Amino acid sequence: MNTEQWTKPARIESLKVRNFRALKDVEFKQITPLTVLLGPNGSGKTTVFDVFAFLSECVETGLRRAWDKRGRAKELKTRGSEGPVTIEIKYREPDYPLITYHLSVDERDGGPVVVEEWLQWKRGSHGRPFRFLEYKAGLGRAVSGELPDEEDERIDVPLNAPDLLAVNALGQFADHPRVSALRNFITGWYVSYLSADSTRGQPESGPAERLSKSGHNLANVIQHLSERHPERLEHIFEVLRKRVPRIERVLSETMPDGRLLLQIKDAPFSHPVLARFASDGTLKMLAYLMLLYDPAPPPFIGIEEPENFLHPRLLPELAEECRAASARTQLLATTHSPFFLNGLRPEEVRVLWRDENGYTQARRAADLPGVQEFVAEGALLGHLWMEGQLGVGDPLTNQGEPTRPHGGRS
Repeated sequence: MNTEQWTKPARIESLKVRNFRALKDVEFKQITPLTVLLGPNGSGKTTVFDVFAFLSECVETGLRRAWDKRGRAKELKTRGSEGPVTIEIKYREPDYPLITYHLSVDERDGGPVVVEEWLQWKRGSHGRPFRFLEYKAGLGRAVSGELPDEEDERIDVPLNAPDLLAVNALGQFADHPRVSALRNFITGWYVSYLSADSTRGQPESGPAERLSKSGHNLANVIQHLSERHPERLEHIFEVLRKRVPRIERVLSETMPDGRLLLQIKDAPFSHPVLARFASDGTLKMLAYLMLLYDPAPPPFIGIEEPENFLHPRLLPELAEECRAASARTQLLATTHSPFFLNGLRPEEVRVLWRDENGYTQARRAADLPGVQEFVAEGALLGHLWMEGQLGVGDPLTNQGEPTRPHGGRS
């Protein structure tokens, strides 16, 4: 298979969240290109997932819409806590220093306000970080240039309202290239809410380069790949045939009324089956492969519980495909499946639980006592989890802080 040209993506290296629902004060360090969240129901996995969706929506559609969608301060802010909702990411663009983006939001007079927003980087291992963008409630300043420096002039650029993000406003102008790069990075995130039912629709004909967050335009993406990247599409079908026996080909044909009809051809039969009659698992697997083998993938992909509707024996291989795709993008997934975990490494898994106060806590599986030793002896993470060696995840027993592994192995 020929490989298309692609640009090495920026990488998120850490995430810090305060006062976002159950995430009162959580920090994820050493985030890997493939990161999977594990924990009991209600431990905060979906909330971490939603942090990325919230930030993406703030930049793409505006803070007020993202804030209102989540029930405003009453539902979004951590119960019983003071202070703003704060999200801080550290990310690295290829060939640039580590950059920190900080956003603090609160509610005043019934509406959201940007309490504080800044961008900073630190060159080399010495010296203090330099903030080249800093705003509060729509007022602030920014430094232009490809490599902002302390000697550059800080320009005051007031925004039209206190709920506007400077990254969104200034990121649309070429004279703020690093701000623009962050804006493009965040708006390019793909935080998925894939639904097998959505993929069964009959959208209007026309190629689409990227799968929608619901997957409703799956037929359009197949049309695009068949026209522009036929070798990539054939490789996707080849992988699909290995995962779903007897699948020969997926067809996307234009009907007389201008809509696309998605059909799945089984090898033994002469006529294809309409996608609306195909299994949920087949459609979900096809949609995942479209994401993972996208010729120009999003810089960040979030998938909730990829194991849904898929046969358990397919999941370790899906984990391997996610890891392979993470060379070209960054992936975040949540899971309840030991079979998916069996394809993962301890440094790729974050274990979440709620403490005695009801707030989410998190640790890397690699940092839990004994896990690295078990894996070195050939143990798989999914088996360790089901045996209780990770200390969390069993809703019928202990959901508290992970403890030293016990029993079952010497």
